Amino acid sequence: MFSRRRISAALIGLLVLALGGWIVRDVAVGGPETGPGSLPGADSGLRVVALSALPPEAGDTWRLIEAGGPYPYPESDGTTFGNREKLLPEKPSGYYREYTVETPGSPDRGARRLVTGEQRELYYTGDHYVSFVVVDPHR
Repeated sequence: MFSRRRISAALIGLLVLALGGWIVRDVAVGGPETGPGSLPGADSGLRVVALSALPPEAGDTWRLIEAGGPYPYPESDGTTFGNREKLLPEKPSGYYREYTVETPGSPDRGARRLVTGEQRELYYTGDHYVSFVVVDPHR
């Protein structure tokens, strides 16, 4: 017969294996909130990038967006982004909003922006709308 100690050790081992597999899956896939179809904008075909991989000022801007401001450029931040370049999924006018991501040393707003969509999509451009990535704000 198995002793209680062996059974307890086996159960603990199984729990550790299950938890380890879950953690490895989340790291490899990008976390449970970024599974297929669950990250807003991930189905756009654009590359997905963790917010933590962007310049730190992007995180600052994201926190301002989440808090509802105040924004460094209130006349521009939160205004409609027209998507004239057609790089983001086509949506009705007014769907997207843009926000300045500060560029240290720049005498003006610089080229970096976060763009949000009505369905909680988050996009980043570091080159003034020449290219975009989908941002995962949870990573």
